[in-house]
Amino acid sequence: MTTDPDKVLESVLLSKDLPTLPIIASQLLTLTASDETTLTDIATLVSQDMALSAKVLRVANSSFYSFPQQISSINQAVSILGINAVRSLVLSFSFLALESRKQSDLFDFHRFWEHALVGAVAAKLIVEQVGGRDSEEAFICGLLQNIGQLVFAATMNKQYEEVLNQVHAKETNNDVSGSHDEDIESAVIGCTHSEIGFAAAKSWGLPESLLLPIQYHHQPDTYQGPEQYRKNVFAGYLADLLVKIFHSNDPAKYHKQFRTEARRLLGLKVLEVNNILRQIDRTIEQSAHYFGIKIGPVRSVAEILQEANLRLSLINLSYEEMNRELIKSKMELEKLSEELAQKNRLLENLANIDGLTEISNHRFFQNFLDAELNRSARHDDTLSLLLADIDHFKRFNDTFGHQTGDFLLKEFCRVAREQIREYDLIARYGGEEFVFILPQTGHEEAVLVAEKIRKKIEEYVFDDGRDTYSITISIGIACLRPALENTTKNELIGLADQALYSAKKEGRNRVKLYQPEKKKKWFSLS
Repeated sequence: MTTDPDKVLESVLLSKDLPTLPIIASQLLTLTASDETTLTDIATLVSQDMALSAKVLRVANSSFYSFPQQISSINQAVSILGINAVRSLVLSFSFLALESRKQSDLFDFHRFWEHALVGAVAAKLIVEQVGGRDSEEAFICGLLQNIGQLVFAATMNKQYEEVLNQVHAKETNNDVSGSHDEDIESAVIGCTHSEIGFAAAKSWGLPESLLLPIQYHHQPDTYQGPEQYRKNVFAGYLADLLVKIFHSNDPAKYHKQFRTEARRLLGLKVLEVNNILRQIDRTIEQSAHYFGIKIGPVRSVAEILQEANLRLSLINLSYEEMNRELIKSKMELEKLSEELAQKNRLLENLANIDGLTEISNHRFFQNFLDAELNRSARHDDTLSLLLADIDHFKRFNDTFGHQTGDFLLKEFCRVAREQIREYDLIARYGGEEFVFILPQTGHEEAVLVAEKIRKKIEEYVFDDGRDTYSITISIGIACLRPALENTTKNELIGLADQALYSAKKEGRNRVKLYQPEKKKKWFSLS
């Protein structure tokens, strides 16, 4: 077995077991390296892979970005997010899909990507606190910083298992000598995972902005490269400390080190560090969902540190004292967990509720519609979508003022919600447009519900205590049976929008049902 670094690198890069990037990802790296590449070139390439495009759009429309408008195409995604962000998303999905032909008894590939995801989230949050514009690039840097470990496991399985055995023995014996895992890699294999990760990533065609954080993430003080990449190098190093808080036997040590190093390297203040630590567990779970990584419940940093302190305090206690402390700590932990759960519920509510009208917002509507389409498909049910618009609302605002307009929107939502079932949904689509989802509802029933809402609003007297007002609404309806019809979520919304447009075009204050099967496309009710 050779331990010559150059020969090890050559052996790994020539290995048939070296993971390779998907064609789209490789072509994208080539395209983005050219100054002459246009946004259209990027969009055209990514759009060739429908599954990849769907994944990119799913994340683009999630709270990962929190854009107010719906991004419905890759062209739009590239235009709004930018080339670097789309490249980072494509690379993230591509790397997360990498598999090895070889299996290892000691190296868990799924667990590796779990840890990598924590590092990616941590790097993104760190750069956001610093004020970096390319937090998506920091995400991919955090994801790939330890990619050399995966490369070792795939190409040098036996040698790397010896490394893992020695690392495990060091951790079991509580070795505090200060030696790093990379020291063991150098002694056993001849080079470190930082070196092999850098070499492999370079062979894949990754740009310098992603290569240098891989090379220096364990030794940030030795970095001498371009200044514009220094932030991601430091963020990668700090992200690795955060990973160890979640996945080590001494989280308190790495928590203290993270706070000290974050201040030293990036000048992060206490409040900024606390923001990162407070958000990270929730952001990890969300990102795992967006990127399709199965991950168990993620404990907060506060819970992890509390448990670590508890273990430390129990070492020299008698059995009775230990039992009392355990009961006391369990009660405190349960109280903390309940407080965290309440705060999470509050945050979830704030994230899903429209602040003015106090009904569901656009984001929640999109998620709810996804779930209902899937459920309807499984149970072979029909789903109806109503898109309602308050007639001449701008004229109303201009005449009576925005405060009166706000009152009208809130009161409209209260009255309209009383006309639907508990398990139906009303949500604010945007401005004066509202959407209703009616599960297990065919077109005839949907027309009756829409007419009920329209008639109630037409007859209702809106009284704000100073004056009274009357309004009308127009409603477009689209019905779908997902198990039988190959119609996407966006297409369903588009059909309801077309029906709404027809209702307004024909005079407003009416209901229109979209019926594509009939020669006369529209069925009018007024």
